[in-house]
Amino acid sequence: MTRHEFEVAMTCEGCSGAVTRILKKVEGVKDFGIDLSNKLVWIESDKDVKFLQETLEKCGKEVKYNGSK
Repeated sequence: MTRHEFEVAMTCEGCSGAVTRILKKVEGVKDFGIDLSNKLVWIESDKDVKFLQETLEKCGKEVKYNGSK
């Protein structure tokens, strides 16, 4: 299982809540974490990076892939 790190333009609890709601619905996401103060999201999944990025973009925020950790 790979852990991917994304930078997501989150500014408040509502933003992180939207990310949480979206990721909880995705099959194949084993675990995830959100660091709102640093605007980072970690996703543990074997899903394709492009799929994960497009999924995060559904919350309407700018998303940048930082790599696997």
